[in-house]
Amino acid sequence: MKFSNGCWLFKQGTSCFSPAEVYFTKIEEDKVVLCAPTQHIGHRGDTLGGVNLTITFTTPMPEVIRVQVCHYKGVLKKTPSFDINIPDSAPIKAEETGDSIIIRSGSLSVVVNKYTASMTYYRDGEKLTSSTGRDLGYIKTNWQGLAYDDGSIKDTYMRQMLSIGVDEHIYGTGERFTPFVKNGQSISIWNEDGGTSTEMSYKNIPFYVSDKGYGVFVNQTDKVEFEVGTEMITRVQFSVPGESIDYFVINGPTMKEVLTRYTDITGKPGLPAPWTFGLWLSTSFTTNYDEETVNKFVDGMFERDIPLQVFHFDCFWMKDFSWCDFEWDSRVFPDPVGMLKRLKAKGLKICVWINSYIGQESKLFDEGMEKGYFIKRKNGDVWQWDMWQPGMAIVDFTNPEACKWFKSKLAALVDMGVDCFKTDFGERIPTDCVYYDGSDPEKMHNYYTYLYNKCVYEVLLEKKGKEEAVLFARSATAGGQKFPVHWGGDCWSDYESMEESLRGGLSLTLSGFGFWSHDIGGFEATSTADVYKRWCAFGLLSTHSRLHGSSSYRVPWAYDDEACEVVSKFAKLKGKLMPYLYRNAIETNRTGVPSMRAMVLEFTEDPNCKYLDKQYMLGDSLLVAPVFNDKSIGKFYLPEGKWTNYFTGEVKEGGKWYSEIVPYTEIPLYVKPNTILALGKEEKAVYEYEDNTRLVVYQLEDGKTASTDVYDGKGNLRVHCDVAREGNLYSIKVKGDSIGCVVIDGREYKYAGDMEMVANV
Repeated sequence: MKFSNGCWLFKQGTSCFSPAEVYFTKIEEDKVVLCAPTQHIGHRGDTLGGVNLTITFTTPMPEVIRVQVCHYKGVLKKTPSFDINIPDSAPIKAEETGDSIIIRSGSLSVVVNKYTASMTYYRDGEKLTSSTGRDLGYIKTNWQGLAYDDGSIKDTYMRQMLSIGVDEHIYGTGERFTPFVKNGQSISIWNEDGGTSTEMSYKNIPFYVSDKGYGVFVNQTDKVEFEVGTEMITRVQFSVPGESIDYFVINGPTMKEVLTRYTDITGKPGLPAPWTFGLWLSTSFTTNYDEETVNKFVDGMFERDIPLQVFHFDCFWMKDFSWCDFEWDSRVFPDPVGMLKRLKAKGLKICVWINSYIGQESKLFDEGMEKGYFIKRKNGDVWQWDMWQPGMAIVDFTNPEACKWFKSKLAALVDMGVDCFKTDFGERIPTDCVYYDGSDPEKMHNYYTYLYNKCVYEVLLEKKGKEEAVLFARSATAGGQKFPVHWGGDCWSDYESMEESLRGGLSLTLSGFGFWSHDIGGFEATSTADVYKRWCAFGLLSTHSRLHGSSSYRVPWAYDDEACEVVSKFAKLKGKLMPYLYRNAIETNRTGVPSMRAMVLEFTEDPNCKYLDKQYMLGDSLLVAPVFNDKSIGKFYLPEGKWTNYFTGEVKEGGKWYSEIVPYTEIPLYVKPNTILALGKEEKAVYEYEDNTRLVVYQLEDGKTASTDVYDGKGNLRVHCDVAREGNLYSIKVKGDSIGCVVIDGREYKYAGDMEMVANV
């Protein structure tokens, strides 16, 4: 939200009250509290009126400083608030000098000038960002003067501006389809169902990360407004309605370490089971289908030698006008239990579509209404509208009994044979409503999706265990990464939508989310065979891969014969890569560093990577550059080093841009130098990854050591390998209890359990 009228003025009727000095300081064991009047105090009479701000600093964990600023401390704290992982209190290191208060947390520090109340953040003495002058402020947008202000918190905001330096780039704020680098953008943290081609987003996260190696998390579920170099060109501004603001400054020094610490606070990405990395096939949305259709799809995939892992039933598995009653439409599925058994006998997992809206024609509507399980209007009516399902109500997840009720319906489906749920919607949540627990509806708008997905995820935890629980979710807020996987929402079926989908996914994974998917081939309309084949290569080299559309099927033979070949090849390739992909997934779960990541995250110091949003790293060692045109031209950049084309073995020198003709059965897929790439023996998602694994060494430089791990499908470490090079001599060390081989320059060196040897290559 913008408050200014140029550099010097505020908008008419707007007044900003910024700290003018630190009048006194209280340094306690676990916090530092500053009294910051918004006018200079020259004598005692100056303390008798005016606006004071109370600023509290804490250091909840190393390399993190939390800042809380309030005007009226007595305003009741409204729920909800984010579920964050910090101690109730932690010791603080602070000292007061003649003109400063210095607060330290590891190598991160903030220096507060007592005479100006400015705040400057440093990492080992190097300035990261600062707040000076009117950057921090309490703002009234209907200001009539102190004598005429009644103390109402209406039309009040708290805002903070933090400086951005020359050649500094800002990323994150959730899944955004607008330009990848956020400098120059106004961003509202407000979940909306707006597709993938506007500034709206399903997944808004009040967190950004800078390529200077620090991040900022605004710890409020309200509508946070970011002005990234827009209100003031050299500032990131964030503002929230009300009397207080709460944010964390998080040090790296690398961008990866920022994400690790941010997810220490908000939660680590959950670890999806190995089968979730396989290919998912959907019925699509408004298509007609029954068990015969489903079996034609499934058998058609297997007949064409396409590994398939999950079959998804979209909305019309339930009867029309009955969403959601969680009952199979008996007109087309007369024997759902038997059908699911027959599908699972083919080696498939089953996913079904759900949402948290109950249409008036659903048999559950009366029950939910009578028991108070729905969000209500202020007069006590059930909150209903006709957008999506006629007369639909919305389940109130602040009511524990409503949660139990909702879970019981899903648990019955799990007992029937369903393995996971696609949790659609959760964005169009009203603000003119009343919640069971009295939560503020403005604060609940973004947070609703967290409670919704948490409720569904808990069902799967209870019924299937931590190792198997997985969702396919569209909406999210901070902390939603704990309930993977998330997909990109409703995109069109063209190259432009394919590009914007990738941009949104990379923005999301720079916001604490570890795993991401999208509708292969596009959702709305139907793509050309050309787009479909290119999108399949991209989709099957994303962490999660689903074929899904709106009014048309996404089976490859609906396009052309070559599409079947493309899907088969890339589905098998993903299966071969599973030892590598699953190792990266485990590390994502432990560290918060995403499995699918922007180039800037892996190569922050390379200026060519700052704006790259049409290629990405799949894990730490594979560079993927989808083809986005009908001329079969692949355009991509390789950072410094010798990169190897996975398909052809050709080695290219990095630090350069390339353009090449790419057949449909390939994609620019390059292995980073100094890599040991673990390749499996199977071409499907689920098998013993540690058994007969090929550990292929790529372009190991003289004097360097490369390492990798191989886990089994339950996440147990089974093999660790180190390869060091000195000239033509390669020292190979393997520890573990499995068999396989290390491959250097095409030569195989077999191991069975522990092994040490020196190879002359």
